[in-house]
Amino acid sequence: AKLSAAQILPIDSEHSAIWQCLRGETQPAAQLILTASGGPFCHYSPAQLDEVTVEQALKHPSWQMGRKVTIDSATLMNKGLEVIEAHWLFNMSFDSIKVLIHPQSIIHSMVEFIDGSIKAQLSYPDMRLPIQYALTYPERLPNPQFPKLDWGIINNLSFEQPDFDTFSCLKLAIEAGRKGGTYPAVVCAADEVAVELFLWQRIKFIDIAHLVGQALEQ
Repeated sequence: AKLSAAQILPIDSEHSAIWQCLRGETQPAAQLILTASGGPFCHYSPAQLDEVTVEQALKHPSWQMGRKVTIDSATLMNKGLEVIEAHWLFNMSFDSIKVLIHPQSIIHSMVEFIDGSIKAQLSYPDMRLPIQYALTYPERLPNPQFPKLDWGIINNLSFEQPDFDTFSCLKLAIEAGRKGGTYPAVVCAADEVAVELFLWQRIKFIDIAHLVGQALEQ
């Protein structure tokens, strides 16, 4: 894209949110804040994660997605890969990209500026919205199929720090991004294999992170 002066328009909900928050700004962001639902096992202990079944892992509380990305959401691997994506898309250091658990999945990402002010993009979790925005950019078009936020129902938006130890896939992906080179590709390849093994019930849910970690060490 840089060689051809092409513009990359993100369609992932988190990166679309950041892109929308940055529009019209003349100075770079101080910090990007990616939100994550936390998946269906957000507050599970390691002992509970050891008992997770494929059926449980495929039931995401907020999004309707394919099998692979649903598992990646449950392990938080997807959020780690999104941190790498944000690093490259918005030319931000890894130290300037944070992850927050936001179970309601209403705020899709936030951008903090040098004066301390923060902009956020809010909508119901529906991938059609960021996809449409990329297709119609720079215009916005009405779409009756997109539900509007009902503030009479949405009366609580909560946030918490991710547990990097329990959900080590998030930590492993960010670590690979920091190392650069082929490390992100190794993480992606190892995760593909590990998730497939889990879906075939050949390994446990918690083994996904173990296999990815072993691949990074080799």
